[in-house]
Amino acid sequence: MASALVSGAAAVTAVSSASRTSISWPALFAEPRKLPFHSSPSNRSSSLCSSPAPLRSPKLNPPASATDEALPLVESVDPVQEPESVEAQIEAAAASAARKGEEVFAVVMIGSRQYIVFPGRFIYTQRLKGANVNDKIILNKVLLVGTRTKAYIGEPVVTNAAVHAVVEEQGLNKKVIVFKYKRKKNYRRNIGHRQPNTRIRIMGITGYEDYPAETMPETVPA
Repeated sequence: MASALVSGAAAVTAVSSASRTSISWPALFAEPRKLPFHSSPSNRSSSLCSSPAPLRSPKLNPPASATDEALPLVESVDPVQEPESVEAQIEAAAASAARKGEEVFAVVMIGSRQYIVFPGRFIYTQRLKGANVNDKIILNKVLLVGTRTKAYIGEPVVTNAAVHAVVEEQGLNKKVIVFKYKRKKNYRRNIGHRQPNTRIRIMGITGYEDYPAETMPETVPA
């Protein structure tokens, strides 16, 4: 019986050796067939997690070399500024001078009346005797000089302050009717009168800088 067992074991060994020789290892442990990318559910989940490659279409997204060749290089050119005309420069200078002239004003006494004057403007005053057209005059009775931030108040006049002016016209005011009447006497008198006047152009205000000044408040209380 022992010999029968030995012969059976030998037969099993022969069969196992024959199976080893007939069946190859790659056949036993063959890798699974790879499915297409879109049909694999595991690949779908992994594709959502990973950043997909950008789609590049030849029409919508041409390659960089084709884009560079299609677009020409354009150099930036600075616009050429044309010089202003002489008339425009004169108007700008006149406007700036007018704005500067409005920054200061003065109160001056001429005869027995007081006038507020601004550089660049003209005023009508009482007849200035002995003054001709285009004569330059200086008004020394300056009672007050004011700027945007300071005020120079005279006591009674601002020392060394002067208003420079030019006589433009010697004329007459509008006619005033003087009517006289007495009842029951048949007395009526109708007289017209035109007061002589002088138009002067204010050229500038000077000499007030050294006078003690009072600073104006920045905000005016309501």
